[in-house]
Amino acid sequence: MSQTGIDLQTSLGYLLKEASSALRSAMEEVLKPLGMTVTHYSCLELLSQRPGLSNSELARGAFVTRQSMNVLLQNLERDGFVTRATEARVGKVLPTELTPRGRESLKQASAAVRSVEVRMLSGMTENEQAGALRVLRSMIRSLRDDSV
Repeated sequence: MSQTGIDLQTSLGYLLKEASSALRSAMEEVLKPLGMTVTHYSCLELLSQRPGLSNSELARGAFVTRQSMNVLLQNLERDGFVTRATEARVGKVLPTELTPRGRESLKQASAAVRSVEVRMLSGMTENEQAGALRVLRSMIRSLRDDSV
């Protein structure tokens, strides 16, 4: 390792990215047979937990651009997974909601994704899992804190 370089074997940032990549691959593997992508699943999950989110809110929650989310929402609406209001209740926001087909599809996808999470955490005790949650939340807060 050079003096200015990062030791990839001990870099938490690199390991987090590697874990994120491995998680995404495992999720893609279980979602593909259901005809879904990770972003498709994320969108349905967000709408299930927070009905009526706007395109921008969904994009932020799924970690994609507004344009990508708009294309996905158009496809999900065309395929009967979501409905969008034709007129905004307030401003320009068109709230999106799951259809019965969307809820049923999400039920299968959630079970598949949960199996991936169970597999990912299988080598950790409950205390280790709770500690990992605290550490990850702390990292996120630190990186999002503008005063640092």
